[in-house]
Amino acid sequence: MGEELKEACGVFGIYNLDGGDVVKDIYYGLTALQHRGQESCGICAADTSGPMGNLQSHKDLGLVSEVFKSEILNKIHGNIGIGHVRYSTTGASVVENAQPLFLSYRKGTLALAHNGNLVNTAELRSRLEENGAIFHTTTDSEVIAYYIAKERVRSKTVEEAILKTARQIKGAYGLVIMSPRKLIAVRDPLGLKPLCLGKKENTYVIASESCALRAAGAEFVRDIRPGEIITVTKSGLSSDMTLTQPQKAHCIFEYIYFARLDSTIDGVNVYDARIQGGRALWDEFPVEADMVTGVPESGLPAAKGFSEASGIPFGMAFYKNSYIGRTFIKPTQEERESGVHMKLSVLESAVRGKRIVLVDDSIVRGTTISKLIRMMKDAGALEVHVRISAPPFRHPCYFGTDVPSGNQLIAVSHTEEQICRLIGADSLGYMKTEDLSYMTGELPLCKACFDGVYPIKMS
Repeated sequence: MGEELKEACGVFGIYNLDGGDVVKDIYYGLTALQHRGQESCGICAADTSGPMGNLQSHKDLGLVSEVFKSEILNKIHGNIGIGHVRYSTTGASVVENAQPLFLSYRKGTLALAHNGNLVNTAELRSRLEENGAIFHTTTDSEVIAYYIAKERVRSKTVEEAILKTARQIKGAYGLVIMSPRKLIAVRDPLGLKPLCLGKKENTYVIASESCALRAAGAEFVRDIRPGEIITVTKSGLSSDMTLTQPQKAHCIFEYIYFARLDSTIDGVNVYDARIQGGRALWDEFPVEADMVTGVPESGLPAAKGFSEASGIPFGMAFYKNSYIGRTFIKPTQEERESGVHMKLSVLESAVRGKRIVLVDDSIVRGTTISKLIRMMKDAGALEVHVRISAPPFRHPCYFGTDVPSGNQLIAVSHTEEQICRLIGADSLGYMKTEDLSYMTGELPLCKACFDGVYPIKMS
């Protein structure tokens, strides 16, 4: 719709120590993570009782249900596997960049799936190219895979090679890595990207979000700790905390927008966080109105919180057509704006003659929210008061959130009063940066896209 922010991707890994096939569980897990990436997806699996190097994989552009028809899914088998859903923040949207990535090298085979974005990719890639490396993708994920393969040559184990690689990469990452006999998960030391551990009977599951564990029939065990490396082998699970550090910086936008409502990340339930965000908005920006509503889907929980705190009734003002194609592929602004009408329509009887509080999670360029306000007023709304459950975007994100460049961010070049007039709202209130703690409690956060304070020194 022209305003939607994109996450880098979602990862999933699973190892059935009893030898049972896990491919359908990967499919279910990826389907649950579809909101994190809709450009491409892939599955890689192996049978640990078979010969070394017997990895089977399939990946392509498209949604999980489009890429993995039953005839494809039935060709992949194994009791260990990883999966990936992708939206490109580093590298173009082409099938070559789809994951998991697969490497065959001197000491064996390796498959890798990555969520996040490195900030020293250019430096690392240059080093590899100087030593003769030939890249097949434009992603930073391939840089990670190459470094692991390079370090593996002079390491006793793949875990040692991964640890050496992790000491060289800088940025945000949730990794699942598979060799023919091991499943390994790595979370960046700051905890910027989420990663969690689940279990069902004698099967270990790793995923970007807890909702994917449930989709695969697993119980949530715990979040993988920032800086932790978990290894699953036929002997069970082991943990390495060598990379841990005192500083943590969890991405606030997981709680504002990216994560699914039924996920819990680092001890904070996403639904509850968004409800609290709406409550904080009422405390800071009260207004007289007849109804509170939200922009589907991510604005609805904050709208409910605003309603609960204010006592103003909550109501649905939009019908969302779930069968419209992915609007981010629309090439022109005119087409993106027409996509708003196709995707959302106003329930006229719900808004006619009323003063409306419209809650959304963000304003990026301002195009979508202004369109929605016009639609509501054309349907008879007397007033539309906009409340945003995030502060204004003023800075780029280098860690995997696709925040546009500064000249495309409306808050960079306009005051809040100017934005209010431009979008046609009767009033406008953004979440205060200092109020974000209402959503996540004492959890240390990365809020750099709002305040410009980056947890990693940017060169």
